[in-house]
Amino acid sequence: MKPLTDADIRESLVNADPAEAQRMPLPGLHEVLWAEREYLGWRDPGSPQRGYLAYWRDGRPVGVVLRASEVRLQTGSAICSLCNTPQPAGQVTMFTAQRAGRAGERGDSVGTYICSDLACSLLIRIAPPQYEMQPSPDEVVAKRASRLAERLDVFVGRVLEDA
Repeated sequence: MKPLTDADIRESLVNADPAEAQRMPLPGLHEVLWAEREYLGWRDPGSPQRGYLAYWRDGRPVGVVLRASEVRLQTGSAICSLCNTPQPAGQVTMFTAQRAGRAGERGDSVGTYICSDLACSLLIRIAPPQYEMQPSPDEVVAKRASRLAERLDVFVGRVLEDA
């Protein structure tokens, strides 16, 4: 992923007003390993129900404000809809995003289950063991990354619909 700057992220929010974008806390961008990301995701330490994601879409930065459900899955397992990784239920959260534009002004939103820490890009890079007659771990990670990017585009496309 191409690096994002503070200004890129703040100006890219499609479902927030400029004042909210200026108040948004950012993670330490100087610490991000951009080559190992499909998107940057983080939670607001001052407001734990709020999360953010930002990435490059069609050559421009796009950011989305997320809201985590207050109800957490307690037992069993769940699958993140972005990285498609099965995990213990408590590590996957329903996030909603107010839609962009007029739809969002009417209160419309979309939701999906995402890793609670918004760190899908890190999770997909846990390489599987190498077995004979199987793709190499690098090929597996590359395929996971490609599919994660596709699913992210679909979700963000739903946020942008009719904007």
